[in-house]
Amino acid sequence: MPQPALLTHDLVRTLGTRRVIDGLSLTASPGHRIGLIGENGAGKSTLLRLLAGVDEPDAGSVTRPADLGFLHQEMPFDATATMADVLDDALREAREDLAELERLTERLARTPQDSPGYAELLDTYGARLEGAQERQAWDADRRAAIVLDGLGLGTVRHDRSLGSLSGGQRGRLALAALLVRRPSALLLDEPTNHLDDSAAAFLEEQVRGLPGAVVVASHDRAFLDAVCTDLIDLDPAMDGPVRYGGNYSAYLAEKEAERARWEQRYAEEQEELAALRRSAQVTARLVAPDRERRDNEKMGYGHRAGRVQSQISRRVRNAARRLDELQRAQIGEPPRPLRFRRTALAEGSAAGTVVSLREVRVPGRLTIGRLDVSATERLLVTGGNGVGKSTLLTVLAGRLPAEGEVRRRRGLTVELLAQDTAFDRPDRTVRDTYELFLGAERAEAVPLTSLGLLHEADLDKRVGRLSVGQRRRLALALLVARPPELLLLDEPTNHLSPRLCDELEAAFGTGPGAIVLASHDRWLRKRWQGRELRLR
Repeated sequence: MPQPALLTHDLVRTLGTRRVIDGLSLTASPGHRIGLIGENGAGKSTLLRLLAGVDEPDAGSVTRPADLGFLHQEMPFDATATMADVLDDALREAREDLAELERLTERLARTPQDSPGYAELLDTYGARLEGAQERQAWDADRRAAIVLDGLGLGTVRHDRSLGSLSGGQRGRLALAALLVRRPSALLLDEPTNHLDDSAAAFLEEQVRGLPGAVVVASHDRAFLDAVCTDLIDLDPAMDGPVRYGGNYSAYLAEKEAERARWEQRYAEEQEELAALRRSAQVTARLVAPDRERRDNEKMGYGHRAGRVQSQISRRVRNAARRLDELQRAQIGEPPRPLRFRRTALAEGSAAGTVVSLREVRVPGRLTIGRLDVSATERLLVTGGNGVGKSTLLTVLAGRLPAEGEVRRRRGLTVELLAQDTAFDRPDRTVRDTYELFLGAERAEAVPLTSLGLLHEADLDKRVGRLSVGQRRRLALALLVARPPELLLLDEPTNHLSPRLCDELEAAFGTGPGAIVLASHDRWLRKRWQGRELRLR
């Protein structure tokens, strides 16, 4: 039984005054796992809701399989329902398959092969058998146990009510129910949220084994790399969203090649523009009416004057016309990648140790025997939830008292990007917040828009009205524009698009001062080039 495809044609969706989806057509064939990437607000979740039928497009159409699963749909259960209720619902189709096959088998046994209805009955049995095989119905109960265990729910009692589970547990249960069901098409919105490394790796294996189409929106670059056969970049482009074949590594390679072509074309255009300007200026001087003629031009000047003047004037006009055309049609300069803007660091700050910890302890939260952070340190702090990563950064920042010895170099400048970003004056605009933090001179020298973290349209918004991701990017912008001697980052890639995450990681290598960060980001940890401290 062939799996159905998921199709869209010319989808349009406007939210408020902004057209989020504009004429998008998409084919998600069985066996293809399509990743949606782009900045926050680019339309990833909106597109998934349109595909699922939770939201209706303003124009265009969606053709979807009847058996479609969507992770961010609310489970059809109230808080008093139990885990067992959710699992029974997920296993219902498989159990119905087996019951119906048993009934059809009995009917076939009672029906003579030469009777009129036998062929139709056999076709019905065959179709049901194929469906049961696709859903792996005979193995469904065992698979349910494996999925629960793989997602970290194996020890949770099935009589627990949904209301008694944590938010993370409910999210993993919803994901488990979809994997047990094995729908013909699956839509996932940030599926690795609330998953540790082993659960994320288990999910990757499960998704790769699904026979139908999968469409996933995710900031998890490691997940996109492990799972996807295609990626769709929803960030605004001249010709609309762009589809790339391959996983995240293939996408990165193609984006690097695209940027190289863009930079080369821009350089060639600028070179041609400069040559045309020089040519127009030189030729204009040649035909200037008050230009003194050379001796070899005086003989026969009157005879040839009109013709020569006409030819040179034509060259001036042609050069000017080509210059005008190229100036109007030239491509824009490639945006500069995110980089830390250097400042005048304190004398002697480029060497030595900036912070030392000896026998430091925060009761119930952190114990560190010895840690030295050098002036050029690149230190990644890893470990499971609750081992003290955020606590360590807060101690290094001097914002949390601790037992033991904490020594900082005199005059050391320190900044901490915490997970929860808050500003003292949420009534101030983004522009004013940036200028007041940096000072007018520094803000003018490093314009906020030059960092690529916030759009021009957001600069006059009040900080309190920004989204969580926008506030996070503003806080990061303040640190990038004026980096301290010790920069502490707690989960810095949270709420950032994959593109910005890649740029931020590249900036770590060139940033001034010491950088200490804590992260669960599997892609970042896999590619980390500095020292690692694992807390247990």
